[in-house]
Amino acid sequence: MTTTVDVAIPCYRYGNFLRECVESVLSQENVDVRVLILDDCSPDNTAEVGKQLAAQDERIEFRRHAANQGHITTYNEGIEWASGDLFLLLSADDYLAPGALARASQLFKTNPEMSFVFGNAVLLSDDNVRQALEPFGSSFSAETAVLPCLDFVKAMRGQNIVPTPTAVVRTSAQKQVGGYCHALPHAGDMAMWLRLAAEGPAGFVNATQAVYRMHSQNMSRSYSSARLPDVQQRRAAIEHFLEHSAAKLPNAAPFQQILFQSLGRNAAYQASEAFNEGDMETSRRLAELAKELYPGVWHTSSWVRLLLNRTIGPRAWRLLRSALGAARVI
Repeated sequence: MTTTVDVAIPCYRYGNFLRECVESVLSQENVDVRVLILDDCSPDNTAEVGKQLAAQDERIEFRRHAANQGHITTYNEGIEWASGDLFLLLSADDYLAPGALARASQLFKTNPEMSFVFGNAVLLSDDNVRQALEPFGSSFSAETAVLPCLDFVKAMRGQNIVPTPTAVVRTSAQKQVGGYCHALPHAGDMAMWLRLAAEGPAGFVNATQAVYRMHSQNMSRSYSSARLPDVQQRRAAIEHFLEHSAAKLPNAAPFQQILFQSLGRNAAYQASEAFNEGDMETSRRLAELAKELYPGVWHTSSWVRLLLNRTIGPRAWRLLRSALGAARVI
């Protein structure tokens, strides 16, 4: 029996990207797809494009909100609609690579206990520069991998490693977990992958599964540059995971330790970067947060780097880094 995949496509002001996104789904082979376009009251030509696409293919349904409801509500509407074997939430400015759904479906068939599958992506910039986004790096040689929850948590290192347009979810697991959390507008994906991993192992396909556009309208791009709020949201995502999934874990303590230690290290790194940028207050608050998350952070390389920055000052640190970089080249 052919696997059915339901793809919800939220769209707000991405009418110029919508057709390419939808066509990348409809052209997927060896799976049966349905598409739901969710226009969150876009002020551009999204409605026009969406209606045209729905009129051209019976596999497409188009809905338009009478008023803007925000991305979390729109995502959750897509989750409620899904009824196929598998489910994908695909932003209208992204698109799938050929064969992506077949590769994900095949891994599910051989590992039916898995909760979701993700893979590599290509970052596509405004000026058409492409960059590989490989969660496990270019040296990872296996074609696929299956990660039990603890292994997935270790791989995350306190950050979201899953390129969202590649994440194909077993619909029954998605229904069990439920929708995205309104309290996590910027780290909802990270919380979702953690919660799904507690429902069953995560799968990885070592192939390019999607193209992820990075452009000036990306909300995630603008938010991730705000160092302190980004760390705070990731902390909230971890806390959300532990609150809602602890009962499904054999022992929640190792998960909490790994996640908070990793985030503490990253907070110390971000504190150092903020210091170099001259944002002393953000650096101070991030350093305090790093110590709170991981009391042992003082013996990590990230903390030593921060102390060195503070000792010699940002200008001297930049000169030192430049000299060290030149020495490596020589």
